[in-house]
Amino acid sequence: MAGHSKWANIKRQKAVVDAKKGKTFTQLSRAIIVAARNGVPDPAGNFQLRTAIDKAKIAGIPNDNIERAIAKGAGTFSGDNHTLEEIRYEGYGPGGVAILIEALTDNRNRTAADLRVAFSKNGGNLGETGCVSWMFDQKGVCIVSGVVDEDQLLEASLEGGAESYEMTEEDTAEVFTTIANLEILNQSLKDQGFTVTEVELRWIPSNNIEVTEPEQARSLLKLIDTLESLDDVQNVTSNFDMSEQLLAVSMA
Repeated sequence: MAGHSKWANIKRQKAVVDAKKGKTFTQLSRAIIVAARNGVPDPAGNFQLRTAIDKAKIAGIPNDNIERAIAKGAGTFSGDNHTLEEIRYEGYGPGGVAILIEALTDNRNRTAADLRVAFSKNGGNLGETGCVSWMFDQKGVCIVSGVVDEDQLLEASLEGGAESYEMTEEDTAEVFTTIANLEILNQSLKDQGFTVTEVELRWIPSNNIEVTEPEQARSLLKLIDTLESLDDVQNVTSNFDMSEQLLAVSMA
C-alpha cells in the first residue's frame, strides 16, 4: 500500500485552516449528528460518535454546539425538522482523475446540482454511481505521533489487527486496518503507550494517475477546492499523484 498517503498529505499541505474554519465547524457538527443518529447518542457506547466529538473538540467547537448536534441526531432537539442524508457522489476530474465525494445533505437535488456545476466549470464531469468507486477501498486509519521505535509500532500494529502502516513523517505514522477493526486497533495502540492523534475512515485508491502538466494540475486543484467549499460536502478523495514542486506552483 506504499504511497497511499500521498493524497492525504496533499490535502494537508493545501489546507487553509482559518479560511475554512466556518465550514469545518459545519462539517464536524454534521458528522456528530449522523453518528448520533446511526447509533446510540452516547459517546461511551458509540465509537463513531466518540471519534466525531474528539475531532470537534480539537477544532475548538464549543461544548454547547456539540451537545446540540448530538440532540439533533437523537431527534430530541426541538424545532429541527431537517433530516440529513449521507450520499456518495462520483465523477472525473481533468485528465480522467477519479473523484469521490461524501456529502451530508437535507436536499439531494440541490447538492447534485451544485456538484454538477462545480465539475463542469473546472474541466470535469459528475458521473453515475459506481463509475469510480470500484477503484477505491475504504479503510480505517489511526494516525500515530511521537513514534520513536518503528519495530515497537510494527509489533503493536500487528497485535491490534492492522493490515499495514506507513511512516509519513519522521515520528508520525498512519496505521491501516479494516473498518470493523478500527476501534480495536485504536484502543490497542493506546494501551501500548502510543499517542493516537486522529482516527478516521479513508478511501484508498487501488491505482494512481500521475499529474505532470501544470494546467491540468491547476484545474484539478481548483475543482477539488470548489467541491470542498460546498456546504453539503464532507470529504473529497481522489486518485492522483503530483510532485511537491508542481503542487507548490499550481497553488501559487
